[in-house]
Amino acid sequence: MPIYSYEALKSGKVKIKGEVTATSLKDARDVIRKMGLVPIKINEFIDSKAKKANTIKSLSLTEKIDFISTLQILLQSGIPAVESLMFMEQEAARKKIKELSRILKTQVMAGSTFADTLARYPNVFGHIFIGLIKAGEESGELEKTMGRIKDLLTKQANLKSKVIGTLMYPMFVIVLAVIIVLIMLLFVFPAFKEMFEQQDKALPWITQTMINAGDFLKEYWYLIPFFIIAFVAFIIVINKWKPAKMVVDRLVLKIPLLNNLILYSNYSNFMSVLSVSYEAGIPVVDCLHLAIITLTNTMMRGKLSGAVIKVQQGLQVSQALRATKIVPRMLLFMISTGEQTGRLGDMLERGVNFLDKTLDGIVDAITKMIEPIMLIVIGSIVLVMALSLYLPLFQSYLS
Repeated sequence: MPIYSYEALKSGKVKIKGEVTATSLKDARDVIRKMGLVPIKINEFIDSKAKKANTIKSLSLTEKIDFISTLQILLQSGIPAVESLMFMEQEAARKKIKELSRILKTQVMAGSTFADTLARYPNVFGHIFIGLIKAGEESGELEKTMGRIKDLLTKQANLKSKVIGTLMYPMFVIVLAVIIVLIMLLFVFPAFKEMFEQQDKALPWITQTMINAGDFLKEYWYLIPFFIIAFVAFIIVINKWKPAKMVVDRLVLKIPLLNNLILYSNYSNFMSVLSVSYEAGIPVVDCLHLAIITLTNTMMRGKLSGAVIKVQQGLQVSQALRATKIVPRMLLFMISTGEQTGRLGDMLERGVNFLDKTLDGIVDAITKMIEPIMLIVIGSIVLVMALSLYLPLFQSYLS
């Protein structure tokens, strides 16, 4: 049973501290009042060893899907939550899932609800996951809500894989091109340097530039890892510093094709969470708050946050989203139709399907565009390197 530390007033004047054992925070408050005290502050007491034992490590998207899928199957089979967690503690394939099940089982057995237990670890599960579980528990549809969460997480994993897969090829080509250029500058051009110096004529500017670059890198080789570390640090700072991130987010939305990839991937997550949370019975304003958490673009988040305020003031969702001027017209039409016919849940789901098909088309278009662009980039690098090496030889033959 949990131990709670408290601060309370005795006789309305003297402040005292102490500890009580209770099944929940509410019970702890009742116990303190029965002692003739007025509680001011109550916290669950966890010593350092217990705190370490109850620390949950962060979970990957795949691990969350594994956890929620197994738990849903057990609950649908009629097995109580505590016994389900006990089974997962013993039989789960992943070590993290076993440890997670043990910690959650202990706290549920101590009297906490499943949703309240998850709420203690927002950095692990996220506000969307916790909010949906709480809604499912309150509505008595926990198993069904878990199924929706599993589908949502699976969709997010597929979307993430799709976007990463699209960007992986150009990143690989760029890294490979950089490595080839470094090898040419550090090893190939120095090997030809002595032969070039035997010529009486001045070297072409492109060849001389490459030789000078190679000499510079050979002398100051330590600048290469320094540059890589500085570049990575710069990217991290840009992502974490809000003013810089806002500028970058605005700029990327002006790049053709890439802007559509960012917009529709954000809309896909937004609409998926909106649909799942609405079906779980969460009020529409809270649904919008949960959906906005998924947005990674700060400009989109700012405009859609403004739409939530308008919904709170009484405006319909479709009207509030239309005022942002960034939501696709097809989505607005679907949401508006759903509001007018009383079938908003169905239309939100159709909106998700529309976004998925649109996003697939965008990914295919980008993939087809990337291949010729990468060929041009690699061809240009090869051409420059070849000209740098062979121009001095042609020059000597012509003379």
